[in-house]
Amino acid sequence: MMMDIHQILKKLPHRYPFLLVDRVLEVETGKRIKALKNVTINEHFFNGHFPHRPVMPGVLMLEALAQAAALLSFETVGETPDDKTVYYFAGIDGARFKRPVEPGDQLILEVALDRMKAGIFKFKARAMVGEELAVEAELMCTMRKIA
Repeated sequence: MMMDIHQILKKLPHRYPFLLVDRVLEVETGKRIKALKNVTINEHFFNGHFPHRPVMPGVLMLEALAQAAALLSFETVGETPDDKTVYYFAGIDGARFKRPVEPGDQLILEVALDRMKAGIFKFKARAMVGEELAVEAELMCTMRKIA
């Protein structure tokens, strides 16, 4: 199953400049997701990170992976989140940055659901540029209802 930007916007609350998933390429409900983020020179963060050598901040690569993980979670539990649902990071373990991500790169986000228990989702995640690993980490996330 694929998802275009219009379907992503219905599932994620994030908006410009913080929506970091452009397209979902594959989803296996309850198992894995493969999505992409096109990285362009027009990204707001490149103005200051760094003016002489633009690279995508590592925390934003992790955020892109978390957004892909959220899409997988919503598919897995069969929910479309509403204004009362927030998806939070609960932890990041073993984050390793292997390659800088620069304007013109296409970041392929690969997230696999490791386990789901008591509303906590644990994922193995990595982002690739072509055949090269850019970042890998274990992510923990949770969904919460807000008042």
